[in-house]
Amino acid sequence: MGYESVDKLQSVLAHEVFSHTKDPKKAAGRALGTLVEIITYYLLKTWGLNDSVSIERGLAEYGNPAINHNVEYSLHPVARSVFLAIEAAGQSITSNAILKALRPTGFNLIGFERKNNQLISNNILRNACTIATSENSFLLCSIMSRSGSKWVLHIYEQSKQPYAMIECKRVGVEEGMTKGPQTIEKAKQGAYVARMTSSLQKIRSESGEMQGIIYKSDGSHIIKPYVDLMEEVVMSSDKELLRKFILSIGVVSNHGNWIKKSSSGILDFSEENFQKELLVLAQSYDWLLFLTDKGLSDFIDKLLLRPVPKLKILRDTFLSSYTESKRKNQFTKVQMNIQADALLLAYFHKNRSAVEGWFNIISPSRKSLSELKASLEKLRKKNWETILS
Repeated sequence: MGYESVDKLQSVLAHEVFSHTKDPKKAAGRALGTLVEIITYYLLKTWGLNDSVSIERGLAEYGNPAINHNVEYSLHPVARSVFLAIEAAGQSITSNAILKALRPTGFNLIGFERKNNQLISNNILRNACTIATSENSFLLCSIMSRSGSKWVLHIYEQSKQPYAMIECKRVGVEEGMTKGPQTIEKAKQGAYVARMTSSLQKIRSESGEMQGIIYKSDGSHIIKPYVDLMEEVVMSSDKELLRKFILSIGVVSNHGNWIKKSSSGILDFSEENFQKELLVLAQSYDWLLFLTDKGLSDFIDKLLLRPVPKLKILRDTFLSSYTESKRKNQFTKVQMNIQADALLLAYFHKNRSAVEGWFNIISPSRKSLSELKASLEKLRKKNWETILS
């Protein structure tokens, strides 16, 4: 590990990258939050979920559609998809150009309204690029490969109703403090969204047991221990259980805010050492993942600050996105330098086991990351056309 803690790493970033800003440590903290989002996104892509991922969609509250909440990532059923080769002319690929090339293939675009997004602009890729929307779906595009003078694109239609949502929460603290008042506010925000968007709801018994309740369209309901009912829904093919179910996943980082340290400074991930804020999140999300100090440090040290020569473009892209004279940030979950994107994907695929080892599972207890991946794969493969009809 290049740095003994994320706090030390934040200080290094403040000194080496953000010294030109008004508040270097705060700027470094924001950048760390962005990096947590990027790590989460490329893990999802490595798991084969690229065509399910949407970024910063608004999710309606269950039973209360007048209120929407933006989430970092949502995973949606794919209704149909097509691969398309398009000429790599100029420095951009616009949604208009993609739709124009798509029409002769017979891909039905009736009812879709074009979005003014660019898949590529000046060597910057727009991740999960929405090119058109309809009443019940989104049309997105991503790059598969480049062949000679042509880009091979993957165009896919996502249903608006997601089957999972992912939020990332990282909160820094001011110098000399153990945590700040914003920590509990971040926890409450995440907890509220996690509990309000799915048809599977949590209720606690007087004895403290967490129960789950899910309503069917006829008004009847099922009540069972929460984790048991959640797993039953994931394994089910019952339209009544799945049609408005959204698996909620939280990703948190920075130990100082969430987990109490022992007198020796060693972190113990047993529940009695959770800060109140982490307990709030753990009882609200279906799955809560903790990105460890080691994971975040490895990512920054090996890919951004001291990369091997073949990964140097990652360092250059990251640093250029935060210089005083920067024109555009090209190292975020939405906008990514196209060469950096290819290198990140290759690194995550090659080192998938190590990357997965960066995460601890907070809840459900005694579960593994492989079980979460399996649950997402089961949900992805459901017959959503029938379920959502």
